[in-house]
Amino acid sequence: MHATDFAEHFPHTAAVVQQGIERGLHHGAQIYISQRGSVLVDVGLGQATPNEPMTAETVLPWLSAGKPLTAVLIGQLVESGLVGWDDPVAKHVPEFCGLGKAGITLRHLLSHTAGLGHITHGWPDVAWQESLYTICAAELPPNWIVGETAAYDPQCSWFLLGEIIQRRSGQAFADALRDRVLLPAGMNRTSAGGDSDLALPNADTPGWMWERQQGQLVPTEWHAAPRYVRPSPGSSLRGPVRELGRFYEQLLHAWKGDNTPLISAQRVSEMTTPQRVGRFDQTFGHIVDFGLGFLLDSNRYGVETVPYGYGRDCSPQTFGHGGSQSSQGYCDPARELVVAYVFNGRPSEGQHQRRVRALHDAVSKDLKLNGE
Repeated sequence: MHATDFAEHFPHTAAVVQQGIERGLHHGAQIYISQRGSVLVDVGLGQATPNEPMTAETVLPWLSAGKPLTAVLIGQLVESGLVGWDDPVAKHVPEFCGLGKAGITLRHLLSHTAGLGHITHGWPDVAWQESLYTICAAELPPNWIVGETAAYDPQCSWFLLGEIIQRRSGQAFADALRDRVLLPAGMNRTSAGGDSDLALPNADTPGWMWERQQGQLVPTEWHAAPRYVRPSPGSSLRGPVRELGRFYEQLLHAWKGDNTPLISAQRVSEMTTPQRVGRFDQTFGHIVDFGLGFLLDSNRYGVETVPYGYGRDCSPQTFGHGGSQSSQGYCDPARELVVAYVFNGRPSEGQHQRRVRALHDAVSKDLKLNGE
């Protein structure tokens, strides 16, 4: 889709992106929207680097919006009988034991009730095994109740999930992701890192990410080593955002009971069923509901305040995940709608939440989801 066609057919959505560029919130964005099997939007806007325009092909970091792909890998291991949701983590990673952690299960990791988010893990400046050792050796926070206390964990739980994937699949995490999720879903330009990634076509053409500091967008080094090379199951995935959309289209097919190369309808149902409900999340500072690796619609706790939500007009069955101050992918099964986007500027949590609420409202208007 050309930018002019996007502006003509999705004028409210295009305006939100352009206003953000003019306000210095981002330099560019990618947006992908499909509904009932038809691609409606697949566009890059603005600049990917100071010298390159953003296109729909540009590789961009998804940050935590990539977490559900790791979760689906775990779901595949559950389907094959190699792991169970309620297995203790120490069953698969024996060094993760003692210090009050024996009762932590895969379900706790995936629902962010394990209590590991406070640990300084060292990624990307240290190797995977050093991060894993640090996580396994750490104590839980005082007064933490495993399975009850809730705090979103950006990294540590996900290194444990990645290690379980490695030990039970017999492949390095990035290779397992490629062979078991990315290639079957047609996500040929998406990757998670790993030394072999340097040979991939997308390795030498990443778009930049900027941080807003003192009112100005300052480029980060996220397109360079070590962050671009060393994998993190919780935050290192990157690709054109259309491929994140393709991932959610596969989950939508599974939700509807169609056969998919990724995962069964039963497993998607399990993963998008609420696992923690009505609990205050210490990281987000808000009540949010979680499935197994998926953020669920939490509008009932405050449609104007809930972080990383899916808009006021989403159905209660909506599931997905956001990436810190930048990205999101989600599926609204009731509307057979998939939306994925990346902004390449991280302006602050407050600015980002206002930006995406405006984006969701704009998409709703352009698709006439709100009846207007």
